[in-house]
Amino acid sequence: MIVSPAFAGKRYAILGLARSGMAVLESLHASGAELLAWDNREELRESVADKALIADPLESDLTGYDAIVVSPGVPLNSHPIARKAKADGVSIIGDIELFAQARSALPSHRVVGITGTNGKSTTTALVHHILASAGVPTVMGGNIGLPILSQEPLPDGGVYVLELSSYQIDLTNSLDCDVALLLNISPDHLDRYDGFDGYAAAKARLFDMLGSDHTAIFASQDEKTQLALQGLRDLGRVQNIVDTSARDIAGQPDWPSLQGPHNLQNAIAAVATVEALGIDEAQWRPALEAFTGLPHRMERIAESDGVLFVNDSKATNPASTGPALGAYPKIHWILGGLPKSDNLAECEPYYDHVVRAYTIGEAGPLFGKILADHVPVESCEMMLTAVQRAAANAGPGDVILLSPACASFDQFRDFEARGNCFRCAVNSVIESKLIGTAKGEVKR
Repeated sequence: MIVSPAFAGKRYAILGLARSGMAVLESLHASGAELLAWDNREELRESVADKALIADPLESDLTGYDAIVVSPGVPLNSHPIARKAKADGVSIIGDIELFAQARSALPSHRVVGITGTNGKSTTTALVHHILASAGVPTVMGGNIGLPILSQEPLPDGGVYVLELSSYQIDLTNSLDCDVALLLNISPDHLDRYDGFDGYAAAKARLFDMLGSDHTAIFASQDEKTQLALQGLRDLGRVQNIVDTSARDIAGQPDWPSLQGPHNLQNAIAAVATVEALGIDEAQWRPALEAFTGLPHRMERIAESDGVLFVNDSKATNPASTGPALGAYPKIHWILGGLPKSDNLAECEPYYDHVVRAYTIGEAGPLFGKILADHVPVESCEMMLTAVQRAAANAGPGDVILLSPACASFDQFRDFEARGNCFRCAVNSVIESKLIGTAKGEVKR
């Protein structure tokens, strides 16, 4: 794990003992800090009773504490811990800020910070993969993989690649990335912010912490991303500003796990990132071909009788689903869940790629009405029904794509559970040999 003398003798309150909270506790304890910790789950409290004072920070006097460390999942706009921190004069931070404070004690290294509404995980994994393929010591963390404080420090010359949600950026104030990348901004998580502008401002804060000699990369032409880019240029403080939104790279057909216009954008941004770190084309191009992608993100899970099944369960809003529809010319599209918006505007440019749509979940009736004038629609409600009907209609060269454009919480624990359900349904259909059995299906 990462430890630092910067924490020795300091006092911290930790709220939440899930993965990141437990990593924070272990790191701070090993660094010699004095800790107060709390979680609603008794078993977690008991597991750390030998390392921390077990007490609810909301009911404790925190005057004189150095910080309250909370999980990114804690909504600072509504949780009483925000008022408590203000009353006791204590700052609220997260594990990324602790990592930033620990950096001075680590071997010489660089940090990449990647944020955006869509594509963060794929781009983070791709940057990490390219660096590893080039022989650069690297780990990835933040909003992906293991908590960064639980990982072993890198040797000299290493690169920490961090996926950063807006919530994590909210909880840090000193993370000076060597390369900071903003992929895109579209409406999301608006329950946590003062409208879309507040959410966009949270993303752009990553660049407020950037050193003047470091690199800022902006990857999209959307309004908010370009406003952040122009704002940084107007300040004149950061010299290395890169706009990749109009760039292109040849060779995408050779990258099987990076199909679709969104993944081309991700690849271009990843290339700009690693080039800023000194990686050349002879190193990054073969790495793009070898990249295997992440589960639930345009994941090719099976092919049978010429029909490809793709799991894009991570596409939880229309802005991420739209480009997925652009990845293939003949798609049987499974969509629906807990809607984040009342329209599918970002998907409209790709309706001509859709052979037929199959709606599931709470958004099914709404999306069925939206799509009825554009593509054939079947109301399925459940995942297995949707996969069975899509498989019965699909023929050689078609793609059955789960790209829900919705959150999963109406029917599933999370997007991973939804993607795993899709995989099980696909396996069942293949074993039952139900592909291409429908009669009179519509083809485009």
